[in-house]
Amino acid sequence: MNPFERAVRLVDQAQQRHGPAGFFVAVFKKFGDDRGPTLAALLAFYGFFSLFPALLVVTTIAGFIGNDAIGDSVIGAVLGGLPVFGERIGRDATQPLQGSAFALVAGLIGVLYGAMGVAQAGQHAMAEIWNVPGVVRPGFPVRLVRSLAFLALLGAGITVLATLGNIGTLGDTTLLARLASLVLQVGLTVGLYVACFRVLTPKSIDTRELLPGAIVGGVGYSALLIAGSALVRTQLRHAEALYGQFALVLGLLGWLQLVATVSLYGAEVNVVLRRKLWPRSIVQPPLTEADERVLRDIARQGERRPEQRVEVDFDEREPEAG
Repeated sequence: MNPFERAVRLVDQAQQRHGPAGFFVAVFKKFGDDRGPTLAALLAFYGFFSLFPALLVVTTIAGFIGNDAIGDSVIGAVLGGLPVFGERIGRDATQPLQGSAFALVAGLIGVLYGAMGVAQAGQHAMAEIWNVPGVVRPGFPVRLVRSLAFLALLGAGITVLATLGNIGTLGDTTLLARLASLVLQVGLTVGLYVACFRVLTPKSIDTRELLPGAIVGGVGYSALLIAGSALVRTQLRHAEALYGQFALVLGLLGWLQLVATVSLYGAEVNVVLRRKLWPRSIVQPPLTEADERVLRDIARQGERRPEQRVEVDFDEREPEAG
């Protein structure tokens, strides 16, 4: 055993003995085991291509019922959740579909299908994080219903949060009122995460067990919004010097991936807590009991038929002496 590995093993033993450190390492490792960065990139990709179809659905329905104010309010709320990017995109980025009733329905079905991409990606991400075997994952009709519910929750939640944010930034409000608005925003964001996790997570998981991850996601997203404007402005200015108009697209994708990463880490917190998947080892062998449970769960995801069973065994190995 070389000096570097010996030092790493000492750190590994220390984090396994200390609960908070071991839990943090376990969440970080579970995120990697589930290919979290890839899932976050997938969510960001579909989120980007779902954003404008979703806004188009809202503006078209609002125009069809003769209440453009609703459409403007929702678009303003959604763009308000994108620091700096919302200002660049502007409220005129989407124009409502026009034409006969049949053409409107056909067009709305098309853009609604495009908007559901992020909801489908979210369901896939939750199934991967909770290591749901392929044989018990829901079929298309159930996924479709969940996607519609997810989009409705997300749209309503973002609208409420943006409205509160506008109230909190009014010039004549007191510091106490702004703080109260911020606390209320964070609380509602946590509630929105609970609702979205409930829709996307397997029904066997109790709703109360989704709260810790929702707190992580809600507080993390709120922190991103608070610090995001200054950070995004700086990064976007440098990116525009290199990429020109493409900087907005690249920056928006980067922001969406950051939000997706925070959200997925929140989901991982729920899994690690519920299944008690810590402490984990940094260097193997030996594997901890939590390591073996995680590897078993990942292997069982490969079950595709009711009559199929995936069994996992481990050989006992000790670290090499040296």
